Amino acid sequence: MTQKIWLDKMTNEPSQVCPICGVKIVKAPGGDRVLFSVGAPGTRARLWARVCQFVKKPGCINSDPALIGETKPTDPYRPQ
Repeated sequence: MTQKIWLDKMTNEPSQVCPICGVKIVKAPGGDRVLFSVGAPGTRARLWARVCQFVKKPGCINSDPALIGETKPTDPYRPQ
Protein backbone atom coordinates (compact mmCIF):
# COMPACT_ATOMS: atom_id res chain seq x y z
CA MET A 1 0.00 0.00 0.00
CA THR A 2 1.36 3.42 -0.95
CA GLN A 3 1.31 6.09 1.75
CA LYS A 4 0.40 9.62 0.72
CA ILE A 5 2.49 12.47 2.09
CA TRP A 6 1.34 16.10 2.00
CA LEU A 7 2.86 19.38 3.13
CA ASP A 8 1.17 20.74 6.25
CA LYS A 9 -0.51 24.10 5.52
CA MET A 10 0.70 25.70 8.77
CA THR A 11 4.29 24.44 8.95
CA ASN A 12 5.03 23.51 5.33
CA GLU A 13 6.45 20.24 6.73
CA PRO A 14 5.64 16.80 5.28
CA SER A 15 2.58 15.21 6.89
CA GLN A 16 0.51 12.04 6.62
CA VAL A 17 -3.10 11.24 7.50
CA CYS A 18 -3.82 7.72 8.72
CA PRO A 19 -6.53 6.04 6.62
CA ILE A 20 -7.53 3.96 9.65
CA CYS A 21 -8.03 6.51 12.45
CA GLY A 22 -7.77 9.83 10.57
CA VAL A 23 -5.03 11.26 12.78
CA LYS A 24 -2.48 13.59 11.17
CA ILE A 25 1.27 13.09 11.72
CA VAL A 26 3.51 16.06 10.88
CA LYS A 27 7.27 15.69 10.51
CA ALA A 28 8.98 18.08 12.91
CA PRO A 29 12.50 18.68 14.22
CA GLY A 30 12.96 16.67 17.40
CA GLY A 31 10.25 14.16 16.52
CA ASP A 32 6.97 13.83 14.69
CA ARG A 33 3.91 15.69 16.02
CA VAL A 34 0.60 13.87 16.12
CA LEU A 35 -2.46 16.06 15.69
CA PHE A 36 -5.42 14.38 17.38
CA SER A 37 -8.99 15.39 16.48
CA VAL A 38 -9.43 16.66 20.06
CA GLY A 39 -6.85 17.89 22.54
CA ALA A 40 -3.22 18.88 22.48
CA PRO A 41 -0.73 17.53 19.92
CA GLY A 42 1.13 14.42 21.01
CA THR A 43 3.73 11.89 19.96
CA ARG A 44 3.69 8.68 17.97
CA ALA A 45 4.15 6.83 21.29
CA ARG A 46 1.01 8.44 22.72
CA LEU A 47 -0.95 7.59 19.55
CA TRP A 48 0.24 3.98 19.77
CA ALA A 49 -0.63 3.74 23.48
CA ARG A 50 -4.13 5.14 22.92
CA VAL A 51 -5.16 3.77 19.53
CA CYS A 52 -2.81 1.76 17.32
CA GLN A 53 -1.98 -1.09 19.71
CA PHE A 54 -5.70 -1.93 19.89
CA VAL A 55 -6.78 -1.36 16.28
CA LYS A 56 -4.05 -3.36 14.48
CA LYS A 57 -5.44 -2.91 10.96
CA PRO A 58 -3.49 -2.97 7.70
CA GLY A 59 -2.72 0.54 6.51
CA CYS A 60 -1.93 2.00 9.94
CA ILE A 61 0.84 4.60 9.49
CA ASN A 62 2.04 4.24 13.09
CA SER A 63 3.12 0.61 13.30
CA ASP A 64 6.93 0.88 13.06
CA PRO A 65 8.45 0.45 16.56
CA ALA A 66 11.54 2.42 15.50
CA LEU A 67 9.35 5.47 14.80
CA ILE A 68 7.02 5.00 17.78
CA GLY A 69 9.74 5.04 20.43
CA GLU A 70 9.25 4.59 24.16
CA THR A 71 5.86 5.19 25.74
CA LYS A 72 5.60 7.19 28.96
CA PRO A 73 3.29 6.49 31.91
CA THR A 74 1.22 9.52 30.84
CA ASP A 75 0.70 8.27 27.26
CA PRO A 76 -2.25 5.86 27.76
CA TYR A 77 -5.71 7.41 28.04
CA ARG A 78 -6.85 7.86 31.64
CA PRO A 79 -10.40 9.16 32.13
CA GLN A 80 -10.64 11.79 34.85
